[in-house]
Amino acid sequence: MKKGLALALAATMTLSTASFAAIPAVADDAAEMKVAMVTDYGDITDQSFNQTTYEAGKAFCEANNIDFTYYKPEGDSTADRDAMIDKAVEDGYNVILMPGYAFAEAISDSADLNPDVKFIALDVSQYDLDTASGEEGYTRDNVYSAVYQEELAGYMAGVAAVKMGYTKLGFLGGMAVPAVIRYGYGFVQGADNAAKELGLADVEVNYAYGNQFYGDADITAAMDTWYSNGTEVVFACGGSVYTSACEAAEKAEAKVIGVDVDQKATIDSVYGEGMCVTSAMKGLAATVDTLLAAIMNGNWDDYKGQVETLGMVSEDPELNYVQLPLESTVYTDNFTQDDYKALVAAMYAGDVTVSDDTTAEEPAAEVVKVNFQGNLK
Repeated sequence: MKKGLALALAATMTLSTASFAAIPAVADDAAEMKVAMVTDYGDITDQSFNQTTYEAGKAFCEANNIDFTYYKPEGDSTADRDAMIDKAVEDGYNVILMPGYAFAEAISDSADLNPDVKFIALDVSQYDLDTASGEEGYTRDNVYSAVYQEELAGYMAGVAAVKMGYTKLGFLGGMAVPAVIRYGYGFVQGADNAAKELGLADVEVNYAYGNQFYGDADITAAMDTWYSNGTEVVFACGGSVYTSACEAAEKAEAKVIGVDVDQKATIDSVYGEGMCVTSAMKGLAATVDTLLAAIMNGNWDDYKGQVETLGMVSEDPELNYVQLPLESTVYTDNFTQDDYKALVAAMYAGDVTVSDDTTAEEPAAEVVKVNFQGNLK
């Protein structure tokens, strides 16, 4: 990733309440800019990808007097997503925000048909685009996608969980897609290295995927079993699948770790104060802000046709695209805010490395016992 782009994006990052004081003045051609978001299989209240993208797009456009709306497909299929993109274009929207890997085929279907429309995708990888299009190295001048180093955020959460004093951990993924797997494998690596550092031999991780991005009674029952058998904290990773972990944790008076955004306020208000001990986050809102500002100010050429991997750009935790919430994490004597800052500095300097290899069917660990359960459904 180009250093200049990384720093430009990082400068806009506010992963809790967005502030637009630094947004440049509206360009003369901003009146021609109309922004629409299309949701994937979730909705704009999912406390995850859709909600964060929607809120960031809406706030930016309101601050800059740009027309903004969103479209929700009728079902979870490429045809449904294509239909909403077509509707947005027919309605005059010329910038389309698309959160999630499920949009790869829709991009392939729509980008060539709408060369004057700019498509901004979050978490659509080069592999996704190549597979969907059947074209190696797929790129179009009206498409930009950001992907993230989730393994780094997962690693931080794994280190934090063990150093906070938890030895019975859980990882509940949504579907076993690359981003979720990276989160999970990073989480296990972090827990494993923290256990080695502390000389612990009794750390265990229950590891499973719900095979869907929402919670239900079956997944909640599986989480009930985990917690009743001693699991203390579950990293719930994938859309609203976290609701099942939280429902079970509430009954067991146990803990969870949030994902993608700082979920503490939402989880604690619904399920109990102090339930969410931290969240493994990535800079979705900052990416949306930066790309919309680039279009508004005539700088799309700096981003067009790129699939960029965003991760760490600074030893300052809050400037990175992968991080834990600096203020709302529930710190302990053995994992203080200074300890977190030191971990970030070590990772940025390269003194701590995290593998992004997800080719193995199961996550590997040296001292942590991983109870891999595959898909729960």
